[in-house]
Amino acid sequence: MGSIREVSMKKIAVGVVGVGGRMGEMTVKVIMEDPLASIAGGVVRINSPMVGADLGTTVGSEHLGIQVTDQLLDVFSKSDVVIDFSLPDAGAKIIDAALTTSTPLVVGTTGLTKSQEQALMDTSKTIPLVYASNTSLGINLLFALVEQISRALPVDFDIEVLDFHHNKKIDSPSGTALSLGHAAARGRDSNFDAIAKLSREGDVGRRKEGEIGFAALRGGNVIGEHSVIFAGAGERIELAHKTSGREIYASGALRAAHWLSEQSCGLYTMRDVLGLTSII
Repeated sequence: MGSIREVSMKKIAVGVVGVGGRMGEMTVKVIMEDPLASIAGGVVRINSPMVGADLGTTVGSEHLGIQVTDQLLDVFSKSDVVIDFSLPDAGAKIIDAALTTSTPLVVGTTGLTKSQEQALMDTSKTIPLVYASNTSLGINLLFALVEQISRALPVDFDIEVLDFHHNKKIDSPSGTALSLGHAAARGRDSNFDAIAKLSREGDVGRRKEGEIGFAALRGGNVIGEHSVIFAGAGERIELAHKTSGREIYASGALRAAHWLSEQSCGLYTMRDVLGLTSII
């Protein structure tokens, strides 16, 4: 199946957009602990009460002497790579800042519309860009395994994707769940949009052959759990990934930033970062 690529690492300055959120906060902490990375700055939404505060103490760590800002260009201009863990509605301004400063961009924000995803594709013609619904090693291996199993099984195995997240998550299904569905569809050489059933309610009729179903659970402080079920007649295969901490996502995003700093223009995924393109 191949092996995980070792990333050639040089010291880089990394900016983070969305430091007011859980993932942005954790990413700053991970950068601070990496001897081959420095924090270039942190961005929050316009007029956030966090503006002007010390970035280090804001994320519960040591004093950094770097003020939190709401000015994207200030951080992009000081960064070798920027990691974005913000919200979809900030996407256009983030892209403008990346293009203005020619700064490579790692986008970990989920819940993007098709037009926003197209904007990332267009942007990648000018700068290197990683777009990842999930930056953990385990989940990206799961993407590859789901595609491989989907390709191997006959179409009469029904595919269902389940995601479970905390009660503050705003998008459903999760970006990771959708990526798992896309992986399953690729395995069957099928158009995802034509076979995806993102929700069910009421009298929905019999399940259509080849359909990929989704279910979403929200509650408590669950960080992220995903399962893919291949249900056949008399047997069932279940693949699952459970997360116990956000550090794995932050570490994966920083790994992507290191890798991206040495790439040319293009749109990349974590499979490219990890060297998993040869697994399937």
